[in-house]
This record gives sequence, C-alpha cells and structure tokens, in this order.
Amino acid sequence: MSFAYTPYDGSKQPFAIGMTPMDPADWIAPDAHLARDLAEKDALLAQRREIVFAEEPDSRPAQAETLALLVPHLLARFPEIYAREGDGVRVGGRTVPLAGEAPLVVASRLVQEDLVIMARGPAGWRLAAASLCFPSTWSLAEKFGREMAAIHAEVPGFPGRMGEIVARIFDNLRPGQPVERLNWSIYGDDRLHHPESKSDPHERFPPAAPVLARATIRVERQTLTRLHGAGAILFTIRVFVDPLAALSTHPRGPALAGGLRDQLLALTPDQLAYKGLVEARERLAGALAALASR
Repeated sequence: MSFAYTPYDGSKQPFAIGMTPMDPADWIAPDAHLARDLAEKDALLAQRREIVFAEEPDSRPAQAETLALLVPHLLARFPEIYAREGDGVRVGGRTVPLAGEAPLVVASRLVQEDLVIMARGPAGWRLAAASLCFPSTWSLAEKFGREMAAIHAEVPGFPGRMGEIVARIFDNLRPGQPVERLNWSIYGDDRLHHPESKSDPHERFPPAAPVLARATIRVERQTLTRLHGAGAILFTIRVFVDPLAALSTHPRGPALAGGLRDQLLALTPDQLAYKGLVEARERLAGALAALASR
C-alpha cells in the first residue's frame, strides 16, 4: 500500500511527542512487501547479527513474553498470512521455528516491524534488547544499554521537558493500552537498512544528482506496548518508504506535497541537521512546490 501513513499532511507536527491511543488489533501492519522485507531480515540476522541484534541476558523473560504475545495475535488477526506449521509459524514463504534462538530474534523474523525492549532501572528506561534491521540512520551499537535520555540526546528538544514527558508516558503506560506515533524524513534511496551513525551520516543527495529521481519519503510508525509479566515496554518500529515522485499520480498528491514542503521549510536548523536535510532542503522544497502545483 502506497502512502499508508502521511504524518506530514498537516495533521501532526515534526519533533512532537504525538503519542495517540491505538487499537490493539492494529498493532502489526503487514503489507504487500512482507515476503521481501522478511527475506532481508533473515539475511541481515544471518550475516550481520552483531549490527542488528543485541540483548542483555536478563531481558530474556521480556523477549519470551513478546513472542508469546505476538504469535497468537498474528495467527488470529492475519490467518491468510500466518499459519502454524509443526513447531513453527509459516509466513513469507518459509517456516520460522519458535525455538532455538533468542525469542526476540524469532519474533522479529515474523514481522516487518523492528522490535526493541525498554527496561526500567534506577536511572530510568534503558534499551535492554533489540532486533533492529531497518534503522533510520541509527546505530544499535552506540545506543544499546543506554538510558532514554542518552539515546535521544541528539534529538532537538528532547533533553529537558520533552524527555521528562516521555519518561512519564513510559512510566504510566498500562498493559492493554498501547499507543502509537509517526515521524517522517526524506532519504536519497529506498533502502530500509540504514545503520550509519548520526555522527557519520550517509550523503543522501549529491549536488549533481536530480533530487526528485532519488528522493523517498520515509515514515516510521512506532508503537509502545507495556508487557504484563516483565514490566518492560515493547517498542515496535515499522518503516514505510514511498518515492517522492509518486506524489505526481497520487489522488491527494498536491495536498501531500504542499504539506510536506510546509513542514520541511518550517524545520529549525537543528531539526534540519538531525534529519540530514541541510544541503538538500531548497532543492527538495522546489520539487515539492512543483508537485503541489500540478
């Protein structure tokens, strides 16, 4: 499904917390790219596991609870996609065994979402385990084991009041009451796997390259679910990628292009730098203006 989520349409503001209640039935969002994305996850977990998976030993109960929560949800919610087969689950043209490796890895191989477990400690919520195959310019090695304030120290506006509000949201989240949020950025390719550090970003838009031919809108749908037994929080991140040029044929293309341009131009210098769009903003704004006026 193209443009499944459009947080740049004016309904939400960038760099806002923007947590909203979510119907638990909508927790996982498979689409037509399921088999392709799961095949890429399998390859990354087999070939680059140290890049895409990390765990604290005592996170295993929360990992097991995640898998125990996920499997029945998938089988009941998407019977046309998921089926039990022996000791595993059949999905994406292969059967995933439900035992034999870390439960979070098993769970991650079932869904397009990346899975992160946040555990509460004396210093706050920390990243205790993650299967993160499709990061958005985010290094798991840099963030693993760190508290939320340190993880988000580079996010404009997070240190201070925003961080305090997010910590309270985490503390007050209750089982059975999940929440979700959306954010967007613009990348120069459609790759899902972007593990480069914010301190050493990939060059998205070389000066000589036509920006409209390269640009893709990257939307992250994030959900937070409080686990019953472990008391940890399961954080899911699902990435949706659409070519910017596809707005030219979308029924709401002009309005979406105009909304994205407005948000792009409204970003502060710090926000623009965080999104990696300092050099390309004017070229992207011009391309979006042309799409908005068609």
